[in-house]
Formats: sequence, C-alpha cells, structure tokens
Amino acid sequence: MAGRVAEPQVIWARPERTGRGPRPAHTRADIAAAAVRIADAEGLDAVSMRRVAAELGCGTMSLYNYVPRKEDLYELMVDAAGGEHELWEPSGDWRADMLRVAHQTRALMHRHPWLPRLMSPVYGFSPNSLRYLEHCLACLDPLPAPYGTKLELIAMLNGIVTTYVTNELATAERTRSLPWSQEREDAIRIAYLGGRIATGAYPRMAAAFAEDAGPIDLEAVFDRALGRVLDGFEPRG
Repeated sequence: MAGRVAEPQVIWARPERTGRGPRPAHTRADIAAAAVRIADAEGLDAVSMRRVAAELGCGTMSLYNYVPRKEDLYELMVDAAGGEHELWEPSGDWRADMLRVAHQTRALMHRHPWLPRLMSPVYGFSPNSLRYLEHCLACLDPLPAPYGTKLELIAMLNGIVTTYVTNELATAERTRSLPWSQEREDAIRIAYLGGRIATGAYPRMAAAFAEDAGPIDLEAVFDRALGRVLDGFEPRG
C-alpha cells in the first residue's frame, strides 16, 4: 500500500524555526533576497533551488529544509518584492491615492521584470501582500462602496498595470534583439501599414490616421487607462 502523500502547506503557516536545535544558517529573507538577485540579473527561468543554494553557499538539499517547494520560493520572492511598496497615510482622496499605488506598482515591476509573471492570486496572501491590500482598502475608505467592490477595483488596477508593464518589457526586449535600430523597424512597419490603408479597404483606419494626432504619449495613455477604470467606481448621483 502506497504511503499517504502529505498535503501541501502554505509556507507562511510553517514556523520558520521550531525553537529546537542550532540556529539555522539562513533565513527566509536571505533565501528570498538571493532568488530575487538571480531573477533581476538573469530572469525568472534562471531561478532554481540549485542556483539559490549556490548563491547562499549551501547544499541544494539543505535548502529544502527552509523552502519545501519551488512554488514556496516564488511566494517568498513575491513577498520580498511586495515589501518595497511604500505605505503612506491615506490622503482622503481615494482616486489620487489609487493612482499613486498604480504608478508605484508599475515602477516596482520595472525594477523586478520577472514580477508580472508571478502576479497571481496564488501568491497574493503573503504578509507583505496582505499589508498592501489593507493599505489599498484604507486608501479607499472615502469611497462609499462594499469591500467586495473595492477589492474588484484593486484587482482591476493591478491587472491594467501588469498588462501594461508586460507589454512595455516585451517591447524593450524586442528592441534590444533587433539587428537594426528601432527607428528603422518602425519605418518599415509604417510604410507597410500605409500601403495597406491606401488600398481603401480600411476606411475607418484611414480616418484614424488622417487625424494625425502625433506621437503617442505612453505615459498619458497609462494615466487615461487608470482614470477610466476609476471613473467606473465613482458614486452615481
């Protein structure tokens, strides 16, 4: 008869130290910091138990005494990054505070480009994640809405920021890999697109291009996207 497989346990429910035996050589904070350094420098795919153990100067198997699963390692990483969120005294202007949160999250994701890949409810209930959510809810105290609605607002803003930064990072990576300049790439694509528009098969697209609004201000686009979400949560009447 096969042995019973132990159910997984949330790492935060596991004591970091039992109190028995010698003091551990490393802490969860040490392990998270090592994993974050690797991911920042080489990307998330470079993070492994073996690499983190080497970074800390310990054996791979001994690392499992601290972090039983790679998923737990990811959770430690997300929590460590989340600890960089600045938590301020809410201003009383919930829109301004949530815009500040969104811009801060965007900057955080650019500092840690691997973070968007791990933005998931699976890793959303670590100590720093809970402090972040509590802070956001405090910022939303002036908004007359149920807590469930406020949590939807937070989730939608996080979704927009994650999607926006993912596209920014992908564009930057593609630009770095081009064998010629981005300007040359843009010129080739614009010439092709102009030729397709000139066929007359896309009259609405032609009208859009005819408006000639000039270069796209990506910062303004980001702020407008956030503002439109917040508009949907403004009290009516």
